[in-house]
Amino acid sequence: MINATLENFDADVVAASAVVPVLVDFWAPWCGPCKVIGPLLEKLETEYGGRFKLVKIDSDQEQELSQAFGIRSIPTCVLMKDGKPVDGFMGALPEGQIKTFLDKHVPGEAAVEAESQEDEALSALAVGGVDAALEKLQQALATDPSNDETRFDCIKLLLQLGRDDDAKVAFAPVTAKTSQVRRLDSLQRWMNAIDFAEAQGQAGVTAASFDARLSANKRDFEARFGKAQLLMAQQAWTAAMDELLEILMRDKTWSNDLARKTLIAILDIIEPAKVKVADGQIPPVDPTVASYRRRLSSIVLS
Repeated sequence: MINATLENFDADVVAASAVVPVLVDFWAPWCGPCKVIGPLLEKLETEYGGRFKLVKIDSDQEQELSQAFGIRSIPTCVLMKDGKPVDGFMGALPEGQIKTFLDKHVPGEAAVEAESQEDEALSALAVGGVDAALEKLQQALATDPSNDETRFDCIKLLLQLGRDDDAKVAFAPVTAKTSQVRRLDSLQRWMNAIDFAEAQGQAGVTAASFDARLSANKRDFEARFGKAQLLMAQQAWTAAMDELLEILMRDKTWSNDLARKTLIAILDIIEPAKVKVADGQIPPVDPTVASYRRRLSSIVLS
């Protein structure tokens, strides 16, 4: 628990709420109900083990903040997430009702544990510990199967390692969500490219076969897209994106935006995991991803 003032409000409330939900307790020393709920909130902050942060604001001393939040009576509690108030309550509620309120917004214990395991996985991956990273990601996914970000990272690593069957098993529970979750759709497009490449190989079709068709007709978009899929299967990402950009320069909406959607999928796949930085700092941007995003925007918006 910390006490917030106008001076530290941006850092300790607004910025902090981008990392963890922040419960802001507006109170005053003379307020009887505040003396009841205050210790209870501190107790719950400890019990929840860092899943939310408690900040107390003396409404008499910090009238500008009270006015900004439209506080009319105390105690009033406001829950902040991603820099914005999302919910709140007034009065000294009993512990059970406060827990019910918190549980609507605060990540569960499994989610927190899974996030910790994923952080360990990404740290291991950063130093080349692929096996350790995969093990941690699989643990995280088992801990919190609903975490699509963890599932994305786990399936991505399996595909990078050529463990296509294992990746498909891990993907099966979220197949129905591909139309709602873009990064899952991106994985599906990568797996489709792998299946396409396998089928072409069995039929004796190679990249040279597509190149021959393109030499005869540069607007043979099916051949160019086929070549891009072979390159995706080989994880030759920049070469695949170059082929897709060639399609887009000639026909922006070819085959219901297939080239554009596939290029976006590749950008999702190759974008490195976001590294943690200090509050107020901007995470570094991968130069390849940034370059191809600019090229895509330039073509689509021209």
